Amino acid sequence: MVTGISLEQAVELITGKLSPLGSETLPALQALGRTLASDVTAPVDQPPFDRSPLDGYALRSADIAGADRDHPICLPVVDTLYAGDEAKSPLLPGQAIRIMTGAMLPQGCDCVLRQEDTDRGDPVSIYASLPPYKNYVYQGEDYRTGSLLLSAGTRLDAAALGVLASAGITEVAVRRRPKVGLLTTGDEVVEAGQPLPPGKIYGSNGALLTARLTELGMPSFCRHAADSPAAVAKAMEGMLEGCDLLITTGGVSVGDKDIFHQALPLLGAERVFWKVDLKPGTPAMFSQYKGKPILSLSGNPFAAFTTFELLAQPLLAALAGEPHLLPRRQQAVLTTPYDKPSPRRRFLRGRYEDGQVTLPVGHSSGQLASLVGCNCLAELPAGTPPVEAGQAIQVWLL
Repeated sequence: MVTGISLEQAVELITGKLSPLGSETLPALQALGRTLASDVTAPVDQPPFDRSPLDGYALRSADIAGADRDHPICLPVVDTLYAGDEAKSPLLPGQAIRIMTGAMLPQGCDCVLRQEDTDRGDPVSIYASLPPYKNYVYQGEDYRTGSLLLSAGTRLDAAALGVLASAGITEVAVRRRPKVGLLTTGDEVVEAGQPLPPGKIYGSNGALLTARLTELGMPSFCRHAADSPAAVAKAMEGMLEGCDLLITTGGVSVGDKDIFHQALPLLGAERVFWKVDLKPGTPAMFSQYKGKPILSLSGNPFAAFTTFELLAQPLLAALAGEPHLLPRRQQAVLTTPYDKPSPRRRFLRGRYEDGQVTLPVGHSSGQLASLVGCNCLAELPAGTPPVEAGQAIQVWLL
């Protein structure tokens, strides 16, 4: 087990040997936000027939040449076509067919005149001329049978789901997302809704990280275990049977009750690293058990949140084959000072907007209330002295 490594080394050790979990087939309407596992080709032309783009009259352009308000051309109306009707009779020379938006164009028609340029009568008086194939939507104008609709790796948004529906596709293969087990620990923790005895606290890490996993679209389940190496090892073994990845909080530092140093060997897990050179969340630990990752985070709420963003998200992205889950970084200008030096690489909660980042009051790793409304982590490199407003820094967008 290596110790005291950089964040980048930790991410490489976590993700270096991982492969995406594979794919699953979902109903298309349940696949919003998911990532396509394979190319999707069009099974039909869209539109599947030549159609009208407006309400008006299907005509032959030669029949209305020279028509204007002063010299109208009158034609008999031989049929009316609505969207969904099949055009069964061809349009013959010297005829007009009343047609509505989206309706199939009849054979022989080569243009559609909007109804505003007629008197809408029968026979209809035509007040404008058109060139051939004006206001004419061709079969396959959107896409042709066999053409690539969506490529593998596409994240399915509303437009993509609309395209699938327009092609009559009801199911898609998407990259499978990992099922995450979340294990919280601590004898001091009481479940919300229960009486709070002296010396106890309500647990927040389970709710915090479960909600964050839900925001990321990851299925998860949460358990709690007391500060006993045997109990934690047993809980981990049972949870790992039903998940692809286990995340734990608490018990990874150097105190008497930091029991993962005993629980992981009891489980038979291989410990890969312990301690990452950052603050908060230094004692983060990574292990593997029967090929499944175990990421153990600090029990302090903001420390757990920070290392989840920096370490768990790359792990989730690798298992899901969804690189959009990786944290995004960009430069920003501080609008508030930070009055402490940062001998170790430090991450602070912040609010980013329009190239500027504001720091709230309260940065202890045990404080959670000041995280509300924050949308980034502000990074201060190791060795940074107290920083003044106006300084450019890097932020990690949440």
